[in-house]
This record gives sequence, C-alpha cells and structure tokens, in this order.
Amino acid sequence: MQRSVFGVLIVVTFVAVGLAAAPPLTFTFSDVHANKTATETDSYGVNNSGVIAGDYVDSADVQHGMILAGTKLTTIDNKSCQTTGGTAGSISFFGINSAGTAVGWCINTKGVQIGFTWAKGKFTPVNFPKATGTEATGINDKGDVVGIFVDSAGNGHGFLLANKKYTQIDVKGATATEAWGIDNAGDITVYTGSVSAGAISCSTTAPCTSYIRKGTKLTKISPPKAGPIGAVVHVPNNKGDIDGTYFNSSGQSVGFLLHAGKYYDVLDPKANASTRDDGLNDKLEMVGRYTNSAGATLGFKATTK
Repeated sequence: MQRSVFGVLIVVTFVAVGLAAAPPLTFTFSDVHANKTATETDSYGVNNSGVIAGDYVDSADVQHGMILAGTKLTTIDNKSCQTTGGTAGSISFFGINSAGTAVGWCINTKGVQIGFTWAKGKFTPVNFPKATGTEATGINDKGDVVGIFVDSAGNGHGFLLANKKYTQIDVKGATATEAWGIDNAGDITVYTGSVSAGAISCSTTAPCTSYIRKGTKLTKISPPKAGPIGAVVHVPNNKGDIDGTYFNSSGQSVGFLLHAGKYYDVLDPKANASTRDDGLNDKLEMVGRYTNSAGATLGFKATTK
C-alpha cells in the first residue's frame, strides 16, 4: 500500500534534547486487529476516547477504512476509491478527532489522490484547489485538516484547511513538504523529503527532516539516534507531546515519542525489523504498525506509564 512515509518564510530553531527533566516512561504494547479474518490491520490515528482510525485488508484482499472502538469495528468504504488490497489507492484513515470525525485519502478509480473527512456515514471532500492530488492526514477538534497536495509540476506541498480556506505550507529550500498532524492550538507537524507520485520518501540522498510549526515558526524535531535517512514526525497532542518515526543507522524504522523535552524509543517487542509510531492522544496512548518475524504488518496500541 502506498503511504506518505512512514505540508512562507520561516525562522528555524532547534529543540534541545533532554534538557528538561522528564519522568521515566514505560510502554505496554497490545496488537490491534480489525477482526478475526483481517489479513492486515493498519492503525494510524487514536483520539482521547481510545477510538482508532486506520484500515484493514479482508480475506478477499480488499482494503477497507476502519474505525475501531474497543472491539466494535465500523467498516467504511468509499465508492470513488480503488479497493484492491495491497495496492496504492485503497481507502485509509490517518486521524480522528474527539467528535469521531476521521480524515483520510485514497486513489480514486481515475488514478487521482483524493482527500476527505468522514463523519456519521458521510464523506466530505478535501481537495486543494487546482491540485493534481490531495492526501488528508491530520484533523483537530475544531475540524481543521492538514495534509499534502501535488501541483501541476509534480511538486509536493503541505496544506491547512481551516474555516473553509486552504493555505499552502512549504519549508523554504525543501524539495517537498508534508503537513501531517495538527493540535487544537493550530500547531502543525511538518516534515520534508523528496516526492514521487505524491508520496514523500526519505533516503540518504534526500533525508527527511521534521519540525513543529507554530504560526510561521519552525522548530526542528531531531531524534538523537536518527541515521542518515532522517525522521518523519506525525502527531502533536494538546499537551506538547509529539510522536513519529526515525530511521536508525541501519535504515530500520523506530517509533519515537518526544515528551517533556526527552526522546523515547517506541519499539514493539514483537517487531522483527521495524516499528512505526503514527497516532498519539492526550493520554499518551499511541498507535502504529510493526513488522514481525514472518514479514507481516500488524497494528499496535501502546499505553504509557
């Protein structure tokens, strides 16, 4: 499945690592299964009620949008989206707010990336004006939406949709910018990399660099163990915490949590090669995905103490 990995003149500052005193944190992991027959479950977003947004692939290899409240699964399909599991385009949700409004995207039957919100059984389009493709990935309790769009020249830009107005977000000098998550204060997580077919990727030649954007000011998010491929930032919660994924010196993905000025690794103990930390709420509950020893992708939920 295609994913944006795991979008102004700005002033760049740097987060000091470990300067603020932080209590030690421990994480307890549990697997997330959409249902007993799902061959894959991807958990991307979690709200303060613990409701998880993402997708799953069924036994017929069809991918569906997923809202999972405990063991209660709501399966969501969009007739405009491609449906084949394991291919680019199938529907997925990447964030969910306190009201239960989910945000996501797919590639439609015409091969175009389309963004949307979903609430109470209704889809509302989120498509940046004149874009050739839009991916919506983050939403706050006000209903503000962020994501990435691709322009007619094939360049990737972040965007904010607030009060029915679209605003483009770019990091000066970057090849491509993604805006991923947004908190209730309007602070936005942003990362840069290279863009291909609408997906931002990280490499040694074009490493990903992450920031938190407050107004027009960017503060760099730099996990200290990130290797030459860099790091992607995901969700800012409403208490100043941020999660994401960095790539270590071997190129493996490791989840991280930035809490009280300190970086913590978020690594599922069942993971063989990678853990990707995607969603975060105000209770320091996180969701994401990991790869096990058999090469299968599974969802996880981590609680924090």
